[in-house]
Amino acid sequence: MACLPCFYMSIHFLFLYLSCQPIDAHILSRSVKPLCLEDEMSALLQFKERYEIANVSGGPLAHPKTLSWKNSQDCCSWDGIECNENTGHVIVLDLGSSFLYGSIDNNSTIFRLAHLEKLNLGNNHFNYSQIPSRVGDLPRLTHLNLSASFFSGQVPSEIFKLTRLVYLNLCCNLDPHHDRPLLEMKAPGLRRLSQNLTGLEELLLSLVNMSSQVPNTLANLSSLRRLNMDECDLHGIFPPAIFHLPKLQYLSVDHNEDLTGRLPNFNSSSPLKELQLGGTSFYGELPASIGNLRSMEILNLQFCNLTGSLPRSMGNLPLLSYLGIGCNNFSGFIPASFANLSNLEYLDVGKNPFTVQPTSSLSCVWKIKKLATLNLWRINLYGEIPPVENLLS
Repeated sequence: MACLPCFYMSIHFLFLYLSCQPIDAHILSRSVKPLCLEDEMSALLQFKERYEIANVSGGPLAHPKTLSWKNSQDCCSWDGIECNENTGHVIVLDLGSSFLYGSIDNNSTIFRLAHLEKLNLGNNHFNYSQIPSRVGDLPRLTHLNLSASFFSGQVPSEIFKLTRLVYLNLCCNLDPHHDRPLLEMKAPGLRRLSQNLTGLEELLLSLVNMSSQVPNTLANLSSLRRLNMDECDLHGIFPPAIFHLPKLQYLSVDHNEDLTGRLPNFNSSSPLKELQLGGTSFYGELPASIGNLRSMEILNLQFCNLTGSLPRSMGNLPLLSYLGIGCNNFSGFIPASFANLSNLEYLDVGKNPFTVQPTSSLSCVWKIKKLATLNLWRINLYGEIPPVENLLS
C-alpha cells in the first residue's frame, strides 16, 4: 500500500534549445543567405492548415507559433523554423508547445522536409494518432521530440532506423481519462533501439508501456547522459552495467514495481547527478561506495526493499539536495556524517525501523541549515523532541 507521507519528485520534461549563431557571423551572412525553398514553404503551409489552434499546450513558453507564418515571408524567418544558411533547406522544425490540435499520418507534408535534423512536436494534441511510420523518411534527424502530445499505439520500428539520433523523447503520452500510457514499445523494441541508435545521448521513454526486461545492450550506449524510463512496466533484473556508463548523469526508472536489482559498487569517476529508483523492487544494502558519487544532487530510493544500515559515507555527498529513503527496511542509526550534507533541503527517512533518540541520534540532522522538509513518519522515536526554536538554531 502506498505510503502517503513519502513524496516523489515530479516527472520532469527535458526540452533542448538550439544555440544561437554569433552575432557577427549572422550579420556577415545575411546578405548571401538563400531564401526558403518554395516546395518546403508549401509543405509547411499545408501542415499549418491541417491543425486547429486550441488550448492544449502548457508552460510559460507555450504560444501558437504557426499563427505568424505568412506566405509573403521567407519561411526561414518563421517562428520555430531554422534553415541551412548555405542551401536554404529547412533543418529545424520546432513546434513544441504550439497549441496544435488535430491528427497526423503518413500523408503529412512535414515528411517532404527531407533535410530535417531536429523535429519537435512535443506538448501538443495529435488526437491519439499513431506515430507515422514515415518518420523513418527523415534520415538526417538528430533530435526527435514527440512527448506529451497524445500519440498512441505501437512505436513504429522505423524510428530505429534513425541512426543519427542523439536525442529521443517519447515520454508522457498519457490517457488523461484512464491514467494509462498511450504508447507501447513491446519486445524486442527496446533491444532494437539500443542496438541501432548507438549515438544516443538522451533517451526519455517515461510512460511508454514496454512490458519487458531491460536489455543488456542498453549498457552499450556509451554516450548516454540521461536515461528516463519511469512507469514503463519494466521487469526482471536491471543490468548493473548501466550504472557504470561513463557519461550517465541522470538515471530514473521510478514506478516499475517488478524491476529488481542491487546497487553496484560505484567508482569515484561516476558523473551521476540524479538517481531515481523509487517504487521498484531493488533490494539489499547500500554499498559504502555510494559516497563516491560526489556529483549526486537527487537520490530517490523510496518504496524499495532496501535493508541494512546507512553507510557513513553518505555524508560525503556535498551537492545532495534531495534524499528519499523512506518506506524501506533500513535499521540502526542515522549516521552523524549527515551533518556534512550542507545542501540538503529534503530528507525522508519515514517508515524504516530506525531506532532514534531525537536529541542525540538526530542531532546531525538538526545541523543541516538548508533542510526545509523532514519526514520521520513511523520510525522508532523515543525521548522528547527538542523545542522548535532549538532546532532552528
